Amino acid sequence: MITILPLEVNLDGIIYYFAVIMIVPALLLATIGFILSKNKSPKAAKVFYILAGVYLLISFGTCGVLMS
Repeated sequence: MITILPLEVNLDGIIYYFAVIMIVPALLLATIGFILSKNKSPKAAKVFYILAGVYLLISFGTCGVLMS
């Protein structure tokens, strides 16, 4: 008996994977910045906020191009 493989592949999971890669690290960095701002360390909090913003900018640019 010959096994026939389908020609189309379901790639729906890759879109969710890219979305998670785009958003979760930036949310984590922003959360760390928020915690640091509450602990009286505003300079470190600003650094983490800037890192979160730069990560979002780059990830939406790179992954957004890959997803479209």
